[in-house]
Amino acid sequence: MIEFKAAAVFSDNMVLQREKSVSLFGQGENGKTVCAEIDGIVRTTRIRNGQWLIKLPAHKAGEGYSLKLTCGNEERIFKNVAYGEVWLAGGQSNMELELQNCSEKDALVNDKNINVRFYYTQKKTLKEKDFFECEKNTGWSEFSAENAKCWSAVGYFFARELAEKLGVTVGIIGCNWGGTSASYWMSRESLEKDSDTNEYLLDMERTAEGKTDEQIEKEWYEYCAYLDEWNKKSQDFYASHPNGTWEECQAYAGESRYPGPPSEYNPMSATVLYNSMIKRVCPYTLKGFIYYQGESDDHRPNTYFKLFRELIQVWRNDWGDNSLPFLFVQLPMHRYKDDIDHKHWCIIREAQMKVFQTVRNTGIAIALDKGEFNEIHPKSKLPVGHRLALQALYGVYGFENLREHAFGPIYKDYDIKDGGMELSFEYCRGFRTEGEIKGFELAGEDKEFRNAEAEIRGDRIFVSCSEIKEPLYARYCWTNYGEVTVFGVNGLPLAPFRTATDDEK
Repeated sequence: MIEFKAAAVFSDNMVLQREKSVSLFGQGENGKTVCAEIDGIVRTTRIRNGQWLIKLPAHKAGEGYSLKLTCGNEERIFKNVAYGEVWLAGGQSNMELELQNCSEKDALVNDKNINVRFYYTQKKTLKEKDFFECEKNTGWSEFSAENAKCWSAVGYFFARELAEKLGVTVGIIGCNWGGTSASYWMSRESLEKDSDTNEYLLDMERTAEGKTDEQIEKEWYEYCAYLDEWNKKSQDFYASHPNGTWEECQAYAGESRYPGPPSEYNPMSATVLYNSMIKRVCPYTLKGFIYYQGESDDHRPNTYFKLFRELIQVWRNDWGDNSLPFLFVQLPMHRYKDDIDHKHWCIIREAQMKVFQTVRNTGIAIALDKGEFNEIHPKSKLPVGHRLALQALYGVYGFENLREHAFGPIYKDYDIKDGGMELSFEYCRGFRTEGEIKGFELAGEDKEFRNAEAEIRGDRIFVSCSEIKEPLYARYCWTNYGEVTVFGVNGLPLAPFRTATDDEK
């Protein structure tokens, strides 16, 4: 007999999306009737195929409600329920980075009476034997110094600003995991659509070829034991060699072998987190998504546009709403000191901008100036949360007065004139600079880029180079890491760009 229950994402302290029909769902015995009651509203449904789904009518914002679910003689009551705004915070480590570890962690003790609540989807794979038992212990929590210390810092600062501006409770569903490719958060069917994205599935299939499930499981747990030992050795190395290189660390501790063999046991594998995290909270009714990811797909940068665009479509399809807002962070500057600048992060940033410009109901938070050299996890997360909040307030909630604050300048077009190129921009009322203008380059017919001088002309920028008499191509901040010197008058950075892609040259 199937136990009657609601999905784990329903708990005390939960936030339900205001002013939208709300989905309640769970499991139970076929043929039985489930009844939901909240604030005098009553709805029922019949359990089919072991699953039930009830749609509650739209409800205004408010707090202090109780939700009662009944099925025969069984009853579940959830207390301290709020109606407000609900957003899912997806991505990898820079979305995952906890409030207690960010530069602005004093918010934990200084913030009072904050109307933000949080649910964290557990970080486990469906192959783990204790998956369902551990999931029972998840639940929504209200803000406090203790509760919030492990919340996503970006998610918290985004939600805090929305709660303040909208005057309602904001709930964040944390669904993120460090080091993850976008492919880990997508369905098999979506990855199979294109030969480029299908490569992520082939990674798993090549590893599993000719092996039984028992062999794959054995390899995974052997890797886990190896990694535990390797982590201890690497910690010892960096404790005594704080400026040691990655190569020196591996010489001391051995090859890391991270992320291990791709399989359904390994969370760092295509589709795995889609099934064990996204599908565990879908279709919990949302206002939209915020997303910070891309770092772990830099090995296939030219595939990222397809991958990211499809991820957005998959999530919208699963939630049954093709118009759900999807707001995301463009990658900041970053390079490890021993790395060659392959300019693959430039391709990822370009793909992210292309998604913003071609996929409706998306928003982009430019974070170019918020990266750190030799550190892939910038600790300052308040500006990123704020820039995402600006995207939501202007683009989703209709705060038209924030249009001039939500975007920095974004490249639009160019004119060839006066022996150089005059660049024009959207969302631009002028510029301000920090120090000497850097980062502009020009190329001629040979497509060899050279450093260019830049002159601000009102809301345009004129670039020229004495070595290039007939410029054809321009680009700005086309580097994994470099100094950011040009900003809009609102303080947001000029977004990186090139006037033509490799295919267009």
